[in-house]
Amino acid sequence: MRPFRPAPHVVTVTDSKTLADRIEDLLPQTQCTKCGYNGCRPYAEAVAAGTANYNQCPPGGAEGVARLAGLLGKPVIPLNPVNGAERPRPLAVIDENLCIGCTLCMQACPVDAIVGAPKQMHTVVAPLCTGCDLCVAPCPVDCIAMVPVTDGATGWAAWSQEQADAARERHDQRLARMAREREAAEARAVAKRAGLHAAPQPARSAATTAPVQSEVPSAAPAAPASDAEAKKRAIIQAALDRARKKKEELVAKGLGPRNTDHVTADVQAQIDEAEARRRRLRIASGEQGDAPSQPDTD
Repeated sequence: MRPFRPAPHVVTVTDSKTLADRIEDLLPQTQCTKCGYNGCRPYAEAVAAGTANYNQCPPGGAEGVARLAGLLGKPVIPLNPVNGAERPRPLAVIDENLCIGCTLCMQACPVDAIVGAPKQMHTVVAPLCTGCDLCVAPCPVDCIAMVPVTDGATGWAAWSQEQADAARERHDQRLARMAREREAAEARAVAKRAGLHAAPQPARSAATTAPVQSEVPSAAPAAPASDAEAKKRAIIQAALDRARKKKEELVAKGLGPRNTDHVTADVQAQIDEAEARRRRLRIASGEQGDAPSQPDTD
C-alpha cells in the first residue's frame, strides 16, 4: 500500500498577511480619503482587488507609488493628479477667536487629533494631526488653516513609519469606539421600544368604548410644551434671518465666513454668536463701528 501523501496544494501557512495587508503597510495612514476611498484600508483592498490604481495616494507621493510598484511588480508611474499633488505636510490650526465649538471638525477628524467640547473652543493636538484636511470643509466659520510644517519636505520625506503606525492605531481605535457607540445607541433604542410596548395600559370600564375619549385628558397637558416649542422655533428662525442678512452683507463686501450654505439651525445660531464675538473683539481693540473691518487691499 502506498503511503499517504498530502495533495500538492496543501501547504503550511507561515505568514497570514494578505496582499491588502501588505499594501496597507506601505500607505502613510493619513486617512485623508484623497485616494477616493474612505481610508487607507479600503484603498488597499481596492488596489489588491484591481479596482484602484496604485498611484492615487498624494500623501505617499512619488516614493509611495514606488513602494507599491515594487510590491506589485509593476512599473513606477506618476502620481495621478486627479487625486491631488504631493506637498509639504500641513498641520491644522484652529483660530480660537473664531471657533464656535460646533464639534463638526472633531467629528471629521479620522484620528481624534482635535479636542474640545460643544460650544467651547477646540484645539488640535499637533503631534497627532496627519494633515488630512478633512476638518476644514465642515467648519462653518472657516476658523481652521492648514499650515505647512515640514520645510518643503514632501511625501514620505515629511512623514515617518512611526508616525504612520501611530496614526493607523488611532484610526483603528476610533473606528472601534464608533462601532461601540452605534451598538449602544441601537441597544438603547431597542430597550426603549420594548419598554413602550411593555408599559401597562390603564384599566378601562366596559362603558368606555371609544379610545379617543380615554386619551383626551392625557393629551391636554401637551399644549404648553407645544407653545414653548413653537416659541423656540420662532426665536431660532429670527436668529437665522438675522444671520442670513448679515451673511449677504458680508458676501457683498467680499468678507464673512464660507461653508454656511447648508447648516442646521443650531449651527447657524452659533455662527451668529461668532459674528457678535467678532464685533466685540474689534471694539476691544479700538476699532469703531459695527461694520466689519475692510481687508487691506487699498
